[in-house]
Amino acid sequence: METNYLPSGFLPIVVQFVLALGFIVVTMIVTHNIGPSRKGKVKDDPFECGIEVVGDARTPISVKYFLVAILFVLFDVEVIFMYPWAVNFKKLGMFGFVEMVLFMALLLAGFYYIIRKGVLKWEE
Repeated sequence: METNYLPSGFLPIVVQFVLALGFIVVTMIVTHNIGPSRKGKVKDDPFECGIEVVGDARTPISVKYFLVAILFVLFDVEVIFMYPWAVNFKKLGMFGFVEMVLFMALLLAGFYYIIRKGVLKWEE
């Protein structure tokens, strides 16, 4: 069964795309032209959560911060693998249980190694 797609079949999609794009362009132009454009030191100052800006944004950050963040993501992703296992626990049986115990042993061995190396000690 061969189906021929005619360009007229795509006309509603093209019209909707053109209208959406036109709406975006018109909205950007109108808001740029009628919006307030007051400039000043206070207005142009970066602002976040009500905290005053202190220092330079380009100051170096300790590598420990990034290391802790990467380790958090690593162990967090490992925990994600436990969800499908828990859903299929009965179907996997003893074999699945042994595999998860092995997985947890390897995960905890890595965590123990990190603790012994002192990676998570924030202050030296």
